[in-house]
Amino acid sequence: MPPQKRSYTVPELDVTGMKDYRELDARYYQPVFTREIQIVRGSGSRVWDADGREYLDLVAGIAVCSTGHCHPEVVEAITRQARELIHCSNLYYVPGQGELAAELSRITGMGKVFLANSGAEATEGAIKLARVRTGRKRFVAFTHGFHGRTLGSLAVTHKPAIREPFEPLEPKCTFVEYGDLEGLRKAVDSDTAGVFVEPIQGEAGVIIPPEGFLEGVREICDAKGALLIADEVQSGMGRTGRWLALQHTRVQADIVTLAKGIASGFPMGAMVAREGLEFRKGEHGSTFAGGPLACAAARATLRVIERVLPTVEAKGERFRQGLARYNPRVRGLMIGITVGDHCPKVQKRCMDRGVLVNCAADGNMRLVPPLTIPEGEIDTATGVIDEALGAGPL
Repeated sequence: MPPQKRSYTVPELDVTGMKDYRELDARYYQPVFTREIQIVRGSGSRVWDADGREYLDLVAGIAVCSTGHCHPEVVEAITRQARELIHCSNLYYVPGQGELAAELSRITGMGKVFLANSGAEATEGAIKLARVRTGRKRFVAFTHGFHGRTLGSLAVTHKPAIREPFEPLEPKCTFVEYGDLEGLRKAVDSDTAGVFVEPIQGEAGVIIPPEGFLEGVREICDAKGALLIADEVQSGMGRTGRWLALQHTRVQADIVTLAKGIASGFPMGAMVAREGLEFRKGEHGSTFAGGPLACAAARATLRVIERVLPTVEAKGERFRQGLARYNPRVRGLMIGITVGDHCPKVQKRCMDRGVLVNCAADGNMRLVPPLTIPEGEIDTATGVIDEALGAGPL
C-alpha cells in the first residue's frame, strides 16, 4: 500500500496582539540570558534602548565593539562591499581575504590564518589542528577558563554549570588551577595535544595570571611536546594595549584564537598558527567563514584599532585611578573589580544611572568598553560606578 501523502499548511502568524519585544521573546525565542532592555541604536561609546534612554556602554557587546558602535569607517566598508559581493564561498578566492590574513599574520607575529565565524569555531579549529598535527588526543586547560559553548570548545571549558549537563564530551580534558605550574607539569603527558590558556581570563572576571606563569606554561609545553594554544578571543585585538595580551610577555604561542573585537560586531573569528603548523587541503573548512563582508569589516576595524592602540593603556590607567579604592585589575581596557554576591544589584544601579556594566563569574564586575572611548566618558563612567558601589546597603 503506497504511503499516504501528508499535507502541511503554514499557519498564519499574527503578532499584533503582542505588546512589545518581551512578549515575542518569551513566546518564540529560546532562553539565553536574563535581559531587561532592548538596545536599538548605538554610536561610539553610547547606546539607546527601545524607550529612547541613553547609556554609556562599558560592555561593548562583551568586548566586541572595539571601535565603538557603528564606526563610520566600518559601516562604509561593509556598505561598499555589500553593493559589490555578499557571498561567493571558499571554493573561490574571496575579496579581501588574503589581505586580511596577511594583516593578522603581521600583527600577531604568527604564520598562516584560518578564518572562522566565532571564537568557539576558532577553538574547534585549534582542537582539530592540534590533534591532527601532533597525533595526540587529549588536552589540558585551566579552572575558570572559557573557550566556547559548542561541544568541542565546551570540552575544554571549565565552568561546571555549562559543561556538565552535556557530558560525556570530546576531546578529553584535564583541568588545572589557573596559575598552578606544578599542577600543569603533572597533568601534561605524552598524549597531551595542547594546553589551552587565556593570557587573561575574561569570563572569570578579568583574572590576570601571576608573574612568570605564561612563561612557565610555554616551558612545560616545550618539555612535553604539547602545543600552547592561547585563547585571545577577549584579550586580543588591542584590548590590553597590545595586539595580543601575550605580547606583554616574551611568550610565543603555537596557536592563537581570535574573535570578538576582530570585526566591530560582524560575526568573525580566526585561528592563527605559527609558521609550519597548518591544515592540509580538505582537513578543515567552512561555508561562510572569511566571507567578503566579514573581511571588509575586519580590515576596516584593524585600521581603526591601529590608530587608537597607543592610547589604550593610558585609558586603562584612567579607569584604575577613578576606581582605585576598589583595587581594580587592569590591563589596558580589560578591567575587573571584585564586588561579590551583590554584583547584579550594582550592575542594575549602574544601568539605572545610565552606565552599562557586566557581572562575570564569582561576583566580578567586568568592564570592556570600546577602545575608542573618550577620556571624559571614562570619568563619567567611573563616577557612576563609584556612586553605585558606595550608595549604601544593597
